[in-house]
Amino acid sequence: MIATWVALAALAVALAWPVPILLARARWPARAPGTALLAWQAIALAGGLSMIGALLSYGLVPFGANLAEGIIAFPGWMVMGRLPNGTDFLQMFALSGAILLGIHLLLTLGLTFARAERSRRRHGELVQLLSAPMPERPGTRLIDHEAPVAYCLPGTTRSITVLSAGLIELLDDDQLRAVISHEMAHVAQRHHLVLLAFRAWRGSLPWFPIATRALDAVTVLVEMLADDRARREVSADTLARSIALVASASGDRVPGDRVSAVMATSDPAANALAADGDSAGRRIARLVAAQPPLSLRGRALVLLCGIALLAVPTALLALPVLALS
Repeated sequence: MIATWVALAALAVALAWPVPILLARARWPARAPGTALLAWQAIALAGGLSMIGALLSYGLVPFGANLAEGIIAFPGWMVMGRLPNGTDFLQMFALSGAILLGIHLLLTLGLTFARAERSRRRHGELVQLLSAPMPERPGTRLIDHEAPVAYCLPGTTRSITVLSAGLIELLDDDQLRAVISHEMAHVAQRHHLVLLAFRAWRGSLPWFPIATRALDAVTVLVEMLADDRARREVSADTLARSIALVASASGDRVPGDRVSAVMATSDPAANALAADGDSAGRRIARLVAAQPPLSLRGRALVLLCGIALLAVPTALLALPVLALS
C-alpha cells in the first residue's frame, strides 16, 4: 500500500508541474495538433487519477495491506464508529480529501456541461430571433451587424452556422469559404465538448495553474485542427489572410445593442477566427511558415507515452481489486 501511494504521489506531482510545462513549451504540437490534444487529455485524466489515488491509498493504509482490502474494510470500521490502531490525522485528512475531491470534480463537470447546454439553447433562441436565413447557404443564418463574426452553434440534431454582415463585407468568397469550413470543423470534431471538459477542470481547481495552462494550450490546438480542415478547401495563404483580417477588425465591435449581446454569449469554443492576438499570430505563423507534419514515429511515441500515463495509475488502483476478486 505504501509503495502504491508513493508511486501515485510521484506521478501526480510530475503531471502537475514538469510534464505539462514541457508540453506547453514544446514546438512539435503545432506540427501535430491532434496528437498533442490527445496528450493533454491523457495528462489531465492521469493527473486526476493519480491525485485522487495517492490520497486514497495513503488514507487507507491502516485499513488493509493493499487498496482492495482497505476499501472493503473501511465501511466496517465506520459502522463500528472506531478507527484501527495507529491511524493518524494526516491519513484521515487524505482519505477525506480523496472522497471530497472526487465528488467535487464530478459535480463541477456535470454543472459545467449543464450550464453550457442551457446557454447554448438560449443562444440558439436568440439567433433565431435576431438573424435571417441565407437561402443560398442552407443551415446558415445572417446577423445584420458590422462586426466580423462567424461561428457554428452545435445542436442535438443539426448545427447552425452564424455569419455577420460585417464578415461577408470584409472577406472575399475564398476567404469566407475558409471561415465557414473552419467553423464547421469545430462542430464536426466536437471541439466544444473537449473545451468544456478542460473548462470544468479549471473551474474545479481555479488555484491550480496547470489547469489554466492546459485550457489555453487546448484552445489553440483546436483552432489549429480547424485550420487544417479549412486548408482542404482553400490555400494556407488565403486562410492566413482571413485570420489576419478578422483578428484586426474584431476590435471594432460596437457594444450595447442586442446583436452584440447575442454574439457575446456565443460559446468561446465556437468563436471563429477572431481569436486573441497571440493565438491569431501563432496560427498565422504556422500557416505562412509551414513545417512538415510530425513523423509517424514521433506521433506513435507521443501516443504510447499517453497510454502509459493512463495505464500506470489505472493499474496501480485496479490490480489489487482484481487480484482480490
